[in-house]
Amino acid sequence: MPSDNQSGVPLDAAQLCASFSATPIETDAAAASPAESGDLIGQERALDAIRLAARIPNREFNLFVMGRPGYGRHSSVFRVLEEEARDRPVPGDWVYVNNFENSDKPIALELPTGMAAKLKRAMEVLVDDLANEIPAIFESEDYQHRRRAIEQGFGEQHEKAFGELMESAREQDLTILRTPMGFGVAATREGKPMTPDVFQALPSDERDRLDHSIKEIQSRLEEVLRQVPAREKARRAAVAALNAEVAKTGVDGSIDQLIADFGHVEGIKTYLETVRADLVENAGLFLETNPQADAGAFPVVTAKRYQEPQFRRYAVNAMICNSDEQDSAPVIAENLPTLGNLVGRSEHASHMGALVTDFTMIKPGALHRANGGYLVIDVRQILSEPFAWEALKRCLQTRQISISSAQQRLSVLATASLDPDPIPLNVRVALIGERIFFYLLTANDPDFATLFKVQADFNDEIAADEENAALFAKLIGDIVAREQLRKLDASAVARLMVEATRLSDDAEKLSLDIGQLTNILREAEYWAAAGGKTAIAGQHVEEAISQAETRASRPQELAQEAIARETLLIDTDGSVAGQINALSVVQVGTHRFGRPSRVTARVRMGRNRVVDIEREVELGGPLHSKGVLILSGYLATHFALDVPMSLWASIVFEQSYGGVDGDSASAAELFCLLSALSGKPIDQSFAVTGSVNQQGHIQAIGGVNEKIEGFFDICAAKGLTGRQGVLIPKSNVKNLALRTRVVDAVKAGKFSVIAIETIDQGIEALTGCAAGARDEEGAYPDQSINGLVEARLREFAHGLRAFARSGKGDGAGSSEEMS
Repeated sequence: MPSDNQSGVPLDAAQLCASFSATPIETDAAAASPAESGDLIGQERALDAIRLAARIPNREFNLFVMGRPGYGRHSSVFRVLEEEARDRPVPGDWVYVNNFENSDKPIALELPTGMAAKLKRAMEVLVDDLANEIPAIFESEDYQHRRRAIEQGFGEQHEKAFGELMESAREQDLTILRTPMGFGVAATREGKPMTPDVFQALPSDERDRLDHSIKEIQSRLEEVLRQVPAREKARRAAVAALNAEVAKTGVDGSIDQLIADFGHVEGIKTYLETVRADLVENAGLFLETNPQADAGAFPVVTAKRYQEPQFRRYAVNAMICNSDEQDSAPVIAENLPTLGNLVGRSEHASHMGALVTDFTMIKPGALHRANGGYLVIDVRQILSEPFAWEALKRCLQTRQISISSAQQRLSVLATASLDPDPIPLNVRVALIGERIFFYLLTANDPDFATLFKVQADFNDEIAADEENAALFAKLIGDIVAREQLRKLDASAVARLMVEATRLSDDAEKLSLDIGQLTNILREAEYWAAAGGKTAIAGQHVEEAISQAETRASRPQELAQEAIARETLLIDTDGSVAGQINALSVVQVGTHRFGRPSRVTARVRMGRNRVVDIEREVELGGPLHSKGVLILSGYLATHFALDVPMSLWASIVFEQSYGGVDGDSASAAELFCLLSALSGKPIDQSFAVTGSVNQQGHIQAIGGVNEKIEGFFDICAAKGLTGRQGVLIPKSNVKNLALRTRVVDAVKAGKFSVIAIETIDQGIEALTGCAAGARDEEGAYPDQSINGLVEARLREFAHGLRAFARSGKGDGAGSSEEMS
């Protein structure tokens, strides 16, 4: 492969970090910005999707807002939905009322906006009024007179029948006696009952006459007594009819007034008529003595009789009460979307050792409150709550809200329960979550794609061009005004833009992580205040960033301490063959830092096997193993093409006690192998990161800034020599956003960052020897790295051939011995 050193040279300090020029943010303009602010920068596609979901009438066009936390998803969704809600009508009210025929199935009624509270209060007033009026009616002289007349009439009928019987008995010398066993008939003499002895002393014909008369009177007595229950029943019916008539006179006026006020609403008149009938039928409820009714200074006037348990049957459970003053549809966020909080619930109360419930204990859920508008839910929260996700889908599919509980779903609640009328549902749901949830739901839930047809994907960053830089400065101004912070000078804005490139891992991009930028500004505000400054400057932003890293850097310091104390062996000077410093990124919580690792390689004659020790002991992941296999492909296709590959090699991350994955060390491993094969030592002042393909091209990797800074900190701790540096892929130059300490060291010539494109460029920088290119005859220069590697591999091939011919072992035995 031809050698090209153009990119194998140290980068200028200006290439290590983006730079911006900015103007100070005007405080007045910033203060006005949030109220007048338009869309978030760089999110036009996502915002258009939100507007589509908010406006389209089809009910299956619910919305999934995806993106990383802190990028303004929630605030953007609420702002757009609230704007759209102003163009939608305020939804009506919903109430639950008693079903007098079946109390377990409460009736749902839809009312015009603002009427639920009025109807609820009207029913309370009705009960309170009747609690005063009905007792007064039943205590009136007219009622008492009519009641006495009924009682008197039935009493006279009874007395007349009994009196006639008594008179007939007296005429026949008999009397009717009341005994403990009931009524009895006895013969009399001179008006007094005869004793048995006297009766037996009578002549026989007299006794026979009296016996016959006694049987007749007893028969008539039984007939009179048989008429008593029927007569009593008739009396009660007459009293009940009187009570109903009297109660109706008290109830009709109040109910008729309610019908006049609310009867124009569908369903209300029917309900009020059933209330009328029940009030008349159960007027006795209002005659029960209430011990608290006479309490207080104004017992009759202020007693709230509607609160008494017996009158709850006439209550109105106002589930949704909208105000006449509202000017938009609801936009509701449910932060705890449990099953009950989502679809509503029926609460229970303990009574006589049992759990009881009624329609007044039905509580609305988020779907009730958002009905007619928009509901915003965090997808992670709803998926973590039992039965909530299935309940939401069921409501969206059936377009109605049916109240259910987890106990009912599991059939574990042996107590009273309700089956309320479902309420029609018209809502647009917006789920907010990370992209992984969208992809998982799409792949695993067949209903998801049907119900959530619109996706709003928030960008993580925008291009760092001049136009976007100006918009980004405005975004910072919005944050400053919203948080009521000190104004920012030009250096602070520029420093925040640099940090935005760091957050995006791309010097050509600006991160839109509003949450992280806000946190930086809040802390910079603190440092500015601590320094007695009226404006936030770049140094305050720098201090905030530095302090945040310091607070989270304890694991990083422990790793660096282990290297400084030579517990972990890392060389930053000298040269060693078959040894190199590779770089990796460690993430602990929210803090990422780079850490060097020593990689060593050993080679000998064998049968074309590169042993990845990490994989052999199951510490290497699949991507790392893939990188090692690529090394074998590179060696097999670049060297000694006319002889069999006769190499046995082992590669290992020294002092690695955990898992190793990723291919960002594959270039370092290949450099290490080439050094071991050629015998040329690698300068330990360098560390390397980058992946490699079978053509020998160095490929981009992640975490390049953390890796460079991690090795720099180790070198700084051991002492900078001016020779130390890091080799990175040229394709990663655009990702550089290094900290000031590294940039300053490069500017002072104490450290270097070298961008390479090929393995040849890297091996030349690491060994100081030419990599070598094939001449016209296809041969590498003898003392070049490639020439030495090819010569060594030919030596292995000839040696293996000679070993096989010597008869010291068959092929299988030789292979086993080599490995």
